[in-house]
Amino acid sequence: MIRVGVIGCGKIAQVRHFPEYERNPNAEIYGVFDIDRERACKMAGKYSAKVYDSYEELLGDKNIEAVSICTANFSHCQITIEALKAGKHVLCEKPMAISYEECRKMVETAKETGKFLMVGHNQRFTDTHREARKLILEGEIGRIISFKSSFGHSGPENWAIDNKNVWFFDKRTAAFGAMADLGIHKTDLVQFLTGSKVEEVVSVVSTLDKKNPDGSLIGVDDNAFCIYKMENGVVGTVTVSWTLYGEEDNCTILYGTDGCMKIYHDPQYSIVVEKGHGRRILYEIDKIQTNENQSNSGVIDEWIYCLETNTPPKVDGEEAFSAMKAVFAALLSSKEGRNIKVREIYP
Repeated sequence: MIRVGVIGCGKIAQVRHFPEYERNPNAEIYGVFDIDRERACKMAGKYSAKVYDSYEELLGDKNIEAVSICTANFSHCQITIEALKAGKHVLCEKPMAISYEECRKMVETAKETGKFLMVGHNQRFTDTHREARKLILEGEIGRIISFKSSFGHSGPENWAIDNKNVWFFDKRTAAFGAMADLGIHKTDLVQFLTGSKVEEVVSVVSTLDKKNPDGSLIGVDDNAFCIYKMENGVVGTVTVSWTLYGEEDNCTILYGTDGCMKIYHDPQYSIVVEKGHGRRILYEIDKIQTNENQSNSGVIDEWIYCLETNTPPKVDGEEAFSAMKAVFAALLSSKEGRNIKVREIYP
């Protein structure tokens, strides 16, 4: 049984971490902390956990073996490093951190302490995406040539607990917007599906519609449009948005030398493989998670399995860092108006 502490009791903790830990027979929610003590007490009461007066106090409890960090982006690095040095394994919510240097420090600290660091990139853990990767490796669509992947919804203010004071919109707490919130998921996913890292990026990252209460545009991006060239030569697009005011979009299409694979594109079949002469192969596996339709993400089960079996996480610090480098490159590309070769800027 792995005893865990949850730091930050906001929406992502409430709909993902707490219920998924509760459903896992090998996990025990031992302690919680949130800067809003009333919120922490509510979660502690619901899951029979202990409330701490500070995250430092929680980290000092030797009964806790691992922690979930579900706080605002700006605090991820500091709390992660303190947790690792306190002897805890760390599952950190995405985005990993707010700068290249912070990500690097997190990776180094995990190595120095010998503790696991995992980042919550959840899309690669869906049954459909795992099956898609398997089919790709089996050559179902031949060699991948190109792809397009998108992720969009109406914005975090329609999902957050406090929709009047949305920390996602504040550059001081979030640092960046849709590109790091949603784009990191798609970046990790296309690296997983193609089996290759992002080599070069050109992008437009912009704030098009989201506004503060005074009518001014928010301080972070609400849309991003990226072209990725992968190290294996595959080229594709990743587009993310907080301004899709209709149905959510979360699909990926891969074009290969022997067919096309559409993932979460059809409302019934989560994978559709299209071959020549109109032939289609249909896979009905699961439904993609949406803000309104929350199901098991697979992240917590993977995390607890890693801790129980002493198996390094698939999305460890270094793997997450590789996706963050592409995100940082996309932000820089948009700012400077040029192509960015990832390894030249972020080795």
